Amino acid sequence: MEKQAAGTDGHAHGTNGRRAAHERLSTGALARWARACATHPWRVVFGWIGIVVVLIGLVATVGGSLRDEFEIPGSDTQRATDLLESEFASEQGGVLNVVFAAPEGERLDTPARKAAIEDAVARLESDEFAPTDDKAGLTSVGDPFDEATFSDDGRIAYTEAQFDQTIEDKDREAVVAVQESVRETVEPAGVTVEYNGEAEFPPIEQGASEALGLLAAIIVLLLVFRTFVAMIIPIALAIVALATAFLLLFILAGLTDINTITPILVSMIGLGVGIDYSLFIVTRFRQLLHDGLSPRDAAAEAGASAGRAVFFAGLTVAISVSGLAFIGLDFVTKLGIGSALGVLTTVLIANSLLLAVLALLGHKVDKLKVPFLRPVDDSEAGREKTLVARWGRFVTANARFVFPVVLLLVLALASTSALVRLGAADQGTQPTEQTSRRAYDLLADGFGPGFNGPIPIVVDVNGDSQAPQKIHDRVEGLAGVASVGEPQLNDEETVAIVFVTPQSAPQDEETDNLVDRLRGDVVPAATAGGDARAYVSGQTAAFKDIADQIIDRMPLFLLYIIGVTFIVLAMAFRSIVISAKAAVTTLLSAFVGFGVLGLVVQQGHLLGLTGLDVTGPIETFVPPIAFAILFGLSMDYEVFLMSRIREEHVHGLKTRDAVEHGISAIGRVVVAAALIMGTVFAAFILSADRIPKEFGLLLAIAILTDALIVRMTLVPAFLTLMGEKSWYIPRWLDRVLPNLTIESPHNGDQPAPKLDAPPEPVAGH
Repeated sequence: MEKQAAGTDGHAHGTNGRRAAHERLSTGALARWARACATHPWRVVFGWIGIVVVLIGLVATVGGSLRDEFEIPGSDTQRATDLLESEFASEQGGVLNVVFAAPEGERLDTPARKAAIEDAVARLESDEFAPTDDKAGLTSVGDPFDEATFSDDGRIAYTEAQFDQTIEDKDREAVVAVQESVRETVEPAGVTVEYNGEAEFPPIEQGASEALGLLAAIIVLLLVFRTFVAMIIPIALAIVALATAFLLLFILAGLTDINTITPILVSMIGLGVGIDYSLFIVTRFRQLLHDGLSPRDAAAEAGASAGRAVFFAGLTVAISVSGLAFIGLDFVTKLGIGSALGVLTTVLIANSLLLAVLALLGHKVDKLKVPFLRPVDDSEAGREKTLVARWGRFVTANARFVFPVVLLLVLALASTSALVRLGAADQGTQPTEQTSRRAYDLLADGFGPGFNGPIPIVVDVNGDSQAPQKIHDRVEGLAGVASVGEPQLNDEETVAIVFVTPQSAPQDEETDNLVDRLRGDVVPAATAGGDARAYVSGQTAAFKDIADQIIDRMPLFLLYIIGVTFIVLAMAFRSIVISAKAAVTTLLSAFVGFGVLGLVVQQGHLLGLTGLDVTGPIETFVPPIAFAILFGLSMDYEVFLMSRIREEHVHGLKTRDAVEHGISAIGRVVVAAALIMGTVFAAFILSADRIPKEFGLLLAIAILTDALIVRMTLVPAFLTLMGEKSWYIPRWLDRVLPNLTIESPHNGDQPAPKLDAPPEPVAGH
C-alpha cells in the first residue's frame, strides 16, 4: 500500500488512504484466487467442510497406526537386523523386561516374596495371556531366579516376557494387562516391579503442551490485536489446520511406516506456523480495513499481499524438508515430511478459508475490545510511534556499533555447538515418572550400568563353525567389557549371536569407543582367514551408524537446502547480497540453538528446568530434522520482513529509510509471531519424553534468536551499512534468473526502478 504522509488529520488520511487503496489493488493469479475466495466465502467454507469429511472417510478406510521403524541401509546394524529377522524367527516378537526389587538392604528369595514372584510368572505362562487371533500374547517367560537373572546381592531380579509379535499402539492393552497382573500379584508381598524393553513404551501424551502453547499465543495475540474476535481467528485457523494435518498423517500411516514421535512434531510445527501465518494475514486485513477498503476488497488484498508471502514462506519449508531425502535414511525423511504437514495445511487454509472468514466478518473483526488496553493505531503515523519502530530507528542510526556487537554475541553462542556430542541417550535419562526409567535404574544397580545396553555381535557362520567362539574368546577380557555370553546359534547353526556386556552405560562415550574397537580390531581379527561375516549391532552401534550416515551426507544436504533457497531468494529479491545474508544468518541461528541445547541436556546447565535429572548426548537424528524445519521457518521471518522492506524500496525509499519503514510496518507482527512460535515450541519442553524436549528447546531458542536478534537487529544494521549495495545482483544473473516477486503486482504501478542503483523517489514518500 502507498503510505500516507504523517501529520494529516484523520479525515484526510482516511479519504486519501481509501483512494490510494482502490487505485493500487493487486493483480495476478493469486490475487484473482484471493478475490474469488473473498467474493464467494460460503462456497469456500462448505468446500473445506467437504474436504474434511472426505479425509475422515479416508482415515476410516485406508488410515493406519504409527509404528517405529529404523532402517539404516548398508550398515552393520541393518545387516545384523536382517540376519536375525530371517534366521531367528522366534526372536522377532517384542520383549518385556519384568524387573523385581526388594526393599533396600533386603532379598527377593525370602519364602513369601519368592512364592509371590513364582505365582506371577505362572500366571503369565497360563492361557490367560496366550496369543490369540485378535491380540498379542506371550510365548515364553524366563525364570527370574536363574543365576544369570538374579543379582549377586539378591535384591533385584528380572525375567524376559516374550510376545509373539512386535508391539505397536494397538497392542498396548495386552502389555498393560501383563503389567497389572504381575503388579497385583507381587506388591502385597512387598516386591516392587517395573518394566522396560521394546514392548514397553509410554503412550503418546498430547494435549498439555499444546494447551500451554495456545494459552501463551492467546495472551500475545490479545496484546497485538486488542480485540477478542481478531485474537480467536488465528487460534481457530491453527486448530483447523492441525486437525487436517493429523487426518493426512494417519492416511499417510496407512500407506507407509510413520514413527510415533511424528505427531509431536506435527503439533509443534503446525500450531506455530498456523498462528503465525494467519497473524500476518489478519494484521494486513485490519490495516486495509482501516485504510478504507471494503471487507471483501480488504480480504482479497490481504490474501494477494500477505497471503503471497505466506505461500512463499511455505515453499521454503517444503524445500528445506525435501532436502532430508539426501540423508538417505527413510525414517528421517518421513519425520520431516510428517512435520511439514502442518505447514502445508496452514498455507492452503490461510489462502482460502481464512480469506473467506475475514470477508464474512468484515469490521466485526474489531469487536469485543480488551478492557484496560488502548486500541492499536494501525495507521502509518501510529506504527511509526511503536517501540519496535523506535528500535528499528535506533539500530539504523547506530549500525556501526550495533552490527559488530550483535555479530560477536551470536558467534559466541554459536561456537558452543562445537561441544555437542551426538549419540543415543538411553532410558537412564528419561523422567523418573516413567516405569522404563525406574526399571533401567534397578537393572543398573543389580547388574551394572552396561547391562541395559548389551552389544550383540551377529555372526553369519558361512561354513566357518569356529568363528563365533573365536569372537567370544577375543572379546573376553577386553578392556571395557564386563562380560561376554557364550555364542547362541539358531537351529540350523548358520547364524550365531555373541552378547557383549560393556562396563559403561549405553550412552557413555566409553561404549562408543568399545563399539569402534570391536568393529575395527577384534571382530576382523577373529574372522580373518575364513568366510564368516560378523556385524556389531545394538543401540549404541545403531546410533553410531545413523550419525556416520548423517555426517557423510550432510554436505550434500546443506548444499541442496542452502543452494536452492539462495536461488529462490535471489529470484524473489533480485539480490545475491540478500540471499547470501539470509543463508549465513540462518546457519548462525541454527548453531546457536544446537549450542544452547548441548549446554543444557549434555553439559547440564539449567537441566532441572527441562524436567530431566541426567545428562546425555543429543540424538543423532535431531540436528538434521531440526535444521530443515528451522531453515524453513527462519526464511518465513526473512520473507515477511524483507518483502516489506523491498516493497518500500521498490516504491522509492532509500535502503535505510526502507528498513525503518519496513520494520515499523511489519516488525511488531514479526516480534509477536516469534514470541508465539517460541512459546509454542518451549511448551513441549514439558513433554514426558526426552526427544520432544530436545526439539522444543532447540527450536524455541533458535527461532527467538533468529527473529529477535538476527532479523530485527543484525540484519537491519547490516542493510544500513551496505546501503544500496544490499540490492546488488550481477547483470548476467539478473537476466538468467526468472522474475519471482513476493509482493504482488498492482493496478497503476509505475515501473520499478533498477535495484542495482539508488531508486528515484516516488510521490507520496
